[in-house]
This record gives sequence, C-alpha cells and structure tokens, in this order.
Amino acid sequence: MSAAGGLPRALERGARLGCGAVQLFLKSQLQWRGRPLGAEEVDAFGHAWATTRIGAVFAHGSYLLNLAAPDETEWRRSVAALHEELERAERLGLPWVIVHPGSHKGQGRRFGLRRVAQAVDELAARTPGYRVRIALENSSGAGRLVGATAADLGAVLARSRRPERLAVCLDTCHLFASGHDIRTAAGLEATLAGFIRSVGLERIVAFHLNDARTELGSGLDRHEHIGRGKIGLTAFRALLRHPLLGGRPMVLETPKAEDGDRKNLATLRRLRRDASLRR
Repeated sequence: MSAAGGLPRALERGARLGCGAVQLFLKSQLQWRGRPLGAEEVDAFGHAWATTRIGAVFAHGSYLLNLAAPDETEWRRSVAALHEELERAERLGLPWVIVHPGSHKGQGRRFGLRRVAQAVDELAARTPGYRVRIALENSSGAGRLVGATAADLGAVLARSRRPERLAVCLDTCHLFASGHDIRTAAGLEATLAGFIRSVGLERIVAFHLNDARTELGSGLDRHEHIGRGKIGLTAFRALLRHPLLGGRPMVLETPKAEDGDRKNLATLRRLRRDASLRR
C-alpha cells in the first residue's frame, strides 16, 4: 500500500480494500535517506493500526540497497540505509523489514553471500535488543543476483553469527523466474520443502503473491496479475491451502492499474474459499 500523505495512510488504504496484511515502504524506495519520523506520526500509525485491525503489517526496504556489494563505500551506504529503516520499523512496532540480498557484481556467489551475512551481523551489532528482523527475499536469479535458491539463503544463515535476527520472505514470481517450477501442486510442494529444509519453517514469515509475465527460468522480475501470467492459478490455490504455510501473511505486488489490488484479492479469496470447500 502507498504511504503517500503519511505512513498511517497505507493502513487506511489497506483497510478500504479489506486487507488482512499490509506491506509498505517506510520512506521513498528510490532514496537513500528519508525525512525524520516524528513522534506524532508514530502515534498516528499506532492508532491507525489499532482502528483498522489489520493483522500483519511489515515493511519493504529500499530498492537501492545492495548488501552483497563488493565496493566498500556502496556496502557501507547500504548498511547505513537499512539501519535507518530498521530504526523506523522498531519505533512503529513492525516485525520485519524485507530486503533483496543484492548483487555480487562479478565477485562470485560465495563472496556475495558472505557479504550479506556480514551486513546482517553489522546491523545486529548496531541494533542490540531490537525485536525487528531482516527478512531476506528470494531473488529472481538474474545476472549476478544472490539469494535465488534455498541453498543461497541457507548459506547466509550458516555464515551469520546472529541468525536469530534473520527471516525469509518468498516471492512466487521470483521463484518461477529463478527456475522453480511451481505451476503444479507437486512442484510447489517440492520447492517449499527445499526452503523449509534450508532455512527452517519458522523463518519463512511472509509471501509475496505475484504471477509472472515471463517464462520459467527467465531470471526476469516481471510481476503479473494472479492467474494471468505463466504460473497460473494452481500454485496459488495450493499455497493458500498449504497445511504449514497457508496461515502466513501474504501480500500482493501485482500491477496497480485497472483496480488491480481489488481484482487480485478477489481472485485469491475465491481460491482460498474453493480450497476450504474442498477440505
């Protein structure tokens, strides 16, 4: 949900759509620094959360962040920017900030994953006692991006000295783009089982539900309306009825045009209702 006009507005917009979960940016996703977050806005956000009764609210970090960056200046700038976002999220009582792990820029996947773990440890040292966690989002696998596989995310956890500060968010479009064939219930189950083994069930805290415009394994991060892309409805029906994961908060990052949020929510709710009837 857009936070234009102030962070509480994101919750109000979500409530008007009947959302049970809302993801928002805590500042412009294309700027390194945000305006100061005042006590009045923090209080207003808490009031909006209480009055809208939205169950799960969490943040997405800036698209500029690259926790895998080999360049020291870029890496430190990314760590500092994410530190600011964690500070904001902690003040607002949010449980996690979702971030893309980033690109190793030619230094190799192992280097990039080690760099991400180093960033997480640095941020944990800067925020002792904080409840907010970093939720790493699986990448689409394009080019030099890290984090596309269960093994990648598991490697970050294994390298980190503070894995308790880490969680994972799975994006369905990114799964498909990175070569995970989730078009059937069996394929989705096999993919989820791999992530559960590598990162742990308890660390998979949220989902981005997006269909994909491009073919399996394309590496391209191109989101589409639910059921109108290359993934199809079967995967979403299976995920919504999954006995271990179906209760996790799930949010849309699908196109906004043509009342997209309302239509995609209606599609997902129909799939969820149909799955319930089948049980």
